[in-house]
Amino acid sequence: MALEDLRNLGDLLWQRVRATPAAPAYRQYDGRVWVDKTWAQIGAEAARWQAAFAREGLKPGDRVALCLHNRIEWVLFDQAALAMGLVTVPLYFDDRPDNMAWCLKDSGARLLLLENAAQWPALRQQVKSLERVITLQGDAAPEDRLTRVEAWLPSRDVPPLARSTAKADDLCTIVYTSGTTGRPKGVMLSHGNILSNVLASMHAIPAYTGDRFLSFLPLSHTFERTCGYYSAIWAGAQTVYARSISLLADDIREQQPTVLISVPRIFERIYSRMREAMPEGSFKRRLFESASNVGWRRFRDEASVFDRCLWPVLNLLVARKLQRRLGGRIRFIIVGGAAFAPHLARVFVGLGLPILQGYGLTETAPVLAANRQGDNDPTSVGRALEGVELRCEENGELCARGPNVMLGYWNNPQATAAMIDREGWLHTGDIAALRGGRVYITGRVKDIIVLSNGEKIPPADAEQAILRDGAFEQVMVIGEGRPKLGLLAVSKIADEKQLLARANVQLRDFPGYVRLSHIARLEQAWTVENGLLTPTMKLKRGEIEKQFAREIEAMYAAGETC
Repeated sequence: MALEDLRNLGDLLWQRVRATPAAPAYRQYDGRVWVDKTWAQIGAEAARWQAAFAREGLKPGDRVALCLHNRIEWVLFDQAALAMGLVTVPLYFDDRPDNMAWCLKDSGARLLLLENAAQWPALRQQVKSLERVITLQGDAAPEDRLTRVEAWLPSRDVPPLARSTAKADDLCTIVYTSGTTGRPKGVMLSHGNILSNVLASMHAIPAYTGDRFLSFLPLSHTFERTCGYYSAIWAGAQTVYARSISLLADDIREQQPTVLISVPRIFERIYSRMREAMPEGSFKRRLFESASNVGWRRFRDEASVFDRCLWPVLNLLVARKLQRRLGGRIRFIIVGGAAFAPHLARVFVGLGLPILQGYGLTETAPVLAANRQGDNDPTSVGRALEGVELRCEENGELCARGPNVMLGYWNNPQATAAMIDREGWLHTGDIAALRGGRVYITGRVKDIIVLSNGEKIPPADAEQAILRDGAFEQVMVIGEGRPKLGLLAVSKIADEKQLLARANVQLRDFPGYVRLSHIARLEQAWTVENGLLTPTMKLKRGEIEKQFAREIEAMYAAGETC
């Protein structure tokens, strides 16, 4: 399917239904068994949703919101909205009600789809502008604007899915960025923004009709939406919706996907569990480390004769076991959404997993750069996608320009002007180096700690290194304006001196001034629910410092721990 054949994002499904109607499109667990749907069935179901939207009197440009886990109904709602020229507003399922209410009010959404009626009471009094609220499950107190999906959808005797008349530059979706400070901003993406990114992504890393995606990242996240959902339709590949994160390992092994779209956190968890199962100095740990080290040298074309002789045994005893856990059919794994720690890349790529790191922002629909199969440097985020221009400012900030750059922020021209300059360059806020056509992200323009002696430290790099030690569940490095660095750490280990020593061991390769002198151990985990993480699991640094201000002051007042 070429971009020239697509007038808008709704054309992806419209043309896919006609191209391969009987091919498998989606698989979903209904609570008892896995249920498959073909493209023809998806097209017919989307037509019912389109007819239901039409009965509401919705017109092109109206905003409609949804808050669901990944499931087929997410696709049906979105595709029906696209076909009618409506603007989809996805909400993070685990977000706080006040945040959801803000997004609903700011966007002016007329209709909302909820997975469960139990979500509605927390929103009812905060959002009065909604005209219709539809629920998939559960019961709530009777209300004129609240209805179950079965009553809302018309019978199956409806016209076929109509082809959308939307233009490429028409607004398609408003995606609210999770925002580590302040209220979320609504990113306005056009049909053309996302379509161009789908095509460029598929040109860089092609997927095919015979592929199977396993979807578990939230569809409200643009990374999963573009690289998983829309790209799979373009390719005609099947998508399986994972039952839950807790069952993800089982689903991957049993469903045998060929493509995974993931974030580094998944591999951090896998790595931490593997290390816990292999005590330090044990034969299993030595065997595992040998396999990853030899595999990494093979990947880098640096293997010795001894490495090449040893690899078949290590592959059989270690690498293949890991690959079988992932179903044994993986063609590639796209990792994005956050930095992929070098030590994780070394381990998992060394063990034969075809991991390709990419980079982008919600504001760029989202992909700007990616590694390719056969052209993969895991220490970088790869090369720019076709049609995307990249450059670095004098301060090292990476800027991007291309057809995937957003229309702007909804109701926020000041923020738009601060993000996109007059020449159309979007300022990413990330510090990068461009070497040999590859992009290397080295930090954030704003997330820099300046000690009282003037030394500058990007905290994310240090935090990533500390988290290599499984003793730490969550960490945040602090020290702005102070003489020494401190650490807030969520850990099950109570001995703060031990924790600080272990953290500094992980920082041994950093410059000498990147040394932790203070620590405060915290028992309370940082979550979306308590307002300390964004829905995309980024630290809300200001909120964390505010909530634990007393612990921070006590930590510094007590003097150096080691």
